[in-house]
Amino acid sequence: MATDVKELMAKVGKIRILTNRLIDDQLSGDYHSTFKGQGVEFDEVRPYTAGDDVRTIDWNVTARTGVPYIKRFAEERELTVLFMVDVSGSQGYGSRNRSKMELAAEVTALLALTAIRNQDKIGLMLFSDRIVKYIPPRKGRDSVMRLVREVLAAEDEAEGGTDIAAALKFLSGVQKRRAVVFLVSDFLADADGFEQLLRATARRHDVVCVPVEDPAERELPDVGLVELEDSETGELVLVDTSSESVRRYFAEKASEDREALRRFFAKTGIDSVPVSTDRPYIDGIRALFKRRSRKR
Repeated sequence: MATDVKELMAKVGKIRILTNRLIDDQLSGDYHSTFKGQGVEFDEVRPYTAGDDVRTIDWNVTARTGVPYIKRFAEERELTVLFMVDVSGSQGYGSRNRSKMELAAEVTALLALTAIRNQDKIGLMLFSDRIVKYIPPRKGRDSVMRLVREVLAAEDEAEGGTDIAAALKFLSGVQKRRAVVFLVSDFLADADGFEQLLRATARRHDVVCVPVEDPAERELPDVGLVELEDSETGELVLVDTSSESVRRYFAEKASEDREALRRFFAKTGIDSVPVSTDRPYIDGIRALFKRRSRKR
């Protein structure tokens, strides 16, 4: 057990170092301009100068001083950022040097650290076919590493299917105010079961989906007869990977599923940033921020 804890903390430390290196002023600035606060609030009054909008004149102060003053407003900056992270059985898979769960933890750490730098509150929901854990949003850098620890710790117990719909229903019950919601999942779930709820959630919150994948899920290697296990159901199936038609069918089906998900996001206007265990993710996140800034 002590060894497990030691290994876990080593992973957390590694992710802290990695994500701190990736965050810079440009990324923080893009984040700030991308995700807006709840509105505006009164900041101060100052003397009127030529060119100011006369509609902003504070008539009470103007009458009291005999000099025209205007009201200044500032963006109500503080945001609530919630990470919904899939910890189902399939998330523990990885054919390269990290699992999808470890990648999810890295992406969560990067986004959470960026949010904390902007004085936002961060929270976490871990889900599979049930709600595994919920941590209400709060401020502070310590909150970031706790989130990362919880995601990584869940990898050893990753099991069960993926019920995105149930997670979204739970979100609607605990998060009444508008929030920025990052949904991090491999989306290996029945689309008919969550698409309608995801649409409704995106109307209420600012939702960004982060589809996580592994290259072995895109195409099968030619390694002969292999017994494959569905990590979410435990079902075993014997597959002849030396068959070109089998490999082609697998690749085509995987491509169709990815394209269907991409089309759903595009049709509903939900932003997404796909990440994979075999490539860097920082460029995709930067591109997302810049794309959203241009939209605004």
